[in-house]
Amino acid sequence: MGLPLGRYADTRNRRNLIAAGILIWSALTAACSSAKNFWSLFVTRTGVGVGEATLSPAAFSLITDYFPTSRLGIALSIYSMGIFVGSGLALIVGGTVVQMLSQIPFLTVPFLGAIASWRVTFLIVGVPGLLMALLVFTIREPQRRHLLRATDGSVSKLNLKEVWDQVRARLSSVLGISLGMVFQSACSYAFLAWGPAFLQRSHGWTTGHAGRTLGILTLLCGCLGMFLGGTLCDYWQRLGIREAPLRVGVVSAVGTGILLPIAILAGNTAWMTTLLVPALLFLALPIGSSYAALQLIFPNQVRGQVSALFLFILSLGGLTLGPLLPGLLSDYFFHSEKMLGPSLAITVASASILMFVAFLMTYRSYREHHRVAFTQELH
Repeated sequence: MGLPLGRYADTRNRRNLIAAGILIWSALTAACSSAKNFWSLFVTRTGVGVGEATLSPAAFSLITDYFPTSRLGIALSIYSMGIFVGSGLALIVGGTVVQMLSQIPFLTVPFLGAIASWRVTFLIVGVPGLLMALLVFTIREPQRRHLLRATDGSVSKLNLKEVWDQVRARLSSVLGISLGMVFQSACSYAFLAWGPAFLQRSHGWTTGHAGRTLGILTLLCGCLGMFLGGTLCDYWQRLGIREAPLRVGVVSAVGTGILLPIAILAGNTAWMTTLLVPALLFLALPIGSSYAALQLIFPNQVRGQVSALFLFILSLGGLTLGPLLPGLLSDYFFHSEKMLGPSLAITVASASILMFVAFLMTYRSYREHHRVAFTQELH
């Protein structure tokens, strides 16, 4: 649903689209608490996904109109900190709550009566979002900038074929950045999916201890890494380095590929925890700058749609490969659940190498597309 919603973001009010999305995903998240069977849970969860699909394509386009290109890397990095704030809080709160509620099978909730304790989670995270939808209306819809114009100076209204022509003209950059971030997100999702189980199996930690520790590390190191990545991207941009966002990705691949597997394989708990700090920082570096990379080479009329395409590729690749590969290696290569650590390390190391190659090979085409974008008649 991100693809048609991306087009809506390019042609309609982006603020209202985001507010509607928050309302939908929050209401349906809360509704999951009352699901009676598989299909009712399936429908509500699908609705949550549709609601969430409204956010990033519209937000990327909106933020790009708010900030100058020299500050776009840091602006989108700060926006993207929500990824690590949410993931970190989920681990911190989730691990603790699971441990607490394991002794309380049922809770009594107003209007719903006695329900299984795990269902309360949906209410806790869903209901506050209804208030956040109202808060979005304090955001001003900015005037669109960097619009592609016809020869007579009028703003071009691009149909779907013309949008695809814009994407195809920059396809090598889109695919290179997308593949690089597929492998980056494979590292992230592999670690987030299997990190708690790894700490429990290999280091004997409790669910609560593993969740709190990984949550704090993810939140602090992820946010700091994004901030540094965005700052580095903007600094290199001001120096005239056109492939600045991709350079951040290369730095991330080197740091992640070296430090995260070593941290995972470290037998000593203190060394592992210490090494995870710089490893997770490097892992977070390119997220905001990769979003900025695409915004910098496309006209306004295409930004929401190309962002949706990018996120579509990212989800199909990273969300599947990341959680899947460590499990496959553990089951079918090592044939032991005790070998989750090496399976996770191999996944991260391999994905980091591929991330390095994807970003590096995209340098040349991205330089040209960046140059063209800044010499076109965009207003």
